[in-house]
Amino acid sequence: MTQPNNNIRTLEEIVMRKEYVLAEIHRDDEKIKKLWGSLFHAPNLTSSTPSKRITGFMNAGVGVFDGLLLAWKLYRKFKKK
Repeated sequence: MTQPNNNIRTLEEIVMRKEYVLAEIHRDDEKIKKLWGSLFHAPNLTSSTPSKRITGFMNAGVGVFDGLLLAWKLYRKFKKK
């Protein structure tokens, strides 16, 4: 962050500073939107290499297996006796 400028003396300087800060906020907002959008979109597996596709399928399979194992453990723990 920048330090506040205490040398502002005129109304025009205040307006210029306000416009600069607003432009900076808009630039940061666009960066955040771009990063946020890329965070939750999985990469396209059809255009990637075969090894990346296989790795993606393996990760998905292990995730499904992990979920099923957790569900089974919870079922056994909380089932009525």
